[in-house]
Amino acid sequence: MGDEPREKTPTFWQMLHSVVAAAFGVQSGKNRERDFTHGKPSHFLLLGLLFTLVFIAVLFGLVKLILHFAGV
Repeated sequence: MGDEPREKTPTFWQMLHSVVAAAFGVQSGKNRERDFTHGKPSHFLLLGLLFTLVFIAVLFGLVKLILHFAGV
């Protein structure tokens, strides 16, 4: 009874995990298959875009911080 496959869309945290794993190239085959079978492309596109913007903002902030402490 507990071994039946879930036929619902991935949760927010599962999608976030998939986006981060895909960004670093370490997505598992099981999760990738789940995403392509049950996930909505628009959700992954939006989450991927948001992740990219946050990633760029963090890198920009780190560079500004390093330059500030370097006296530049």
